[in-house]
Amino acid sequence: MERRWREPDEGIWEIRGKSQHFTYSKVSAWTALDRAIKFVEQTGHRAPLERWRRVRDEIHAEVCAKGFDEERNTFVQYYGAKGLDASLLLIPITGFLPATDPRMLGTIDSIQQEICNGPFVWRYSTEEDVDGLAGSEGTFLICSFWLVSALALAGRVEDAERNLEQLRALQNDVGLFSEEYDPASKRMLGNFPQAFSHIGLLHSIFTLSEAKAGQRNAEFGQGK
Repeated sequence: MERRWREPDEGIWEIRGKSQHFTYSKVSAWTALDRAIKFVEQTGHRAPLERWRRVRDEIHAEVCAKGFDEERNTFVQYYGAKGLDASLLLIPITGFLPATDPRMLGTIDSIQQEICNGPFVWRYSTEEDVDGLAGSEGTFLICSFWLVSALALAGRVEDAERNLEQLRALQNDVGLFSEEYDPASKRMLGNFPQAFSHIGLLHSIFTLSEAKAGQRNAEFGQGK
């Protein structure tokens, strides 16, 4: 990871276009080092911790400098791009930045404005032809659940709960989801059933539940 994190790649979606320095790929490299460091700190295993910490901090600084568009107040899909990517919603879930950070709040707002249809989220902007493919696709359900989690972590619990209710209404009679959903034709698309849609569902339920509990505890502490 120390050696490879600087290289361009195809990103989380295995883009068919030109290799890029995808923002979430760099965040994933940071996450790998961060978890390795924490593992060693907790277990006492021998490792070059100081070196790993320096690399982790270097990745963090580069992502914040090159993966963030200050003018628009949003992280972008890859360095120098204008387009967005739903995987940016995973930044607070990894712990790279809190969801309440102004840069993440701006990113959530931009994603809702540019690659969303209500609670439904497309994987990424296609205006820059980053994937080299023609045509369009449905919204991705796992991305839509990522938005629920990001909203909950940002303290927008009511918005998160409303989105989750709309998404859960799509389940079939035995509670299954597909990979994608087309809001225009109101039908499921892609692989069915899709395991990672259900992983997103469970994670969003857990995250929202914790956020609501945190709000109740805060209100109780204030005597409300």
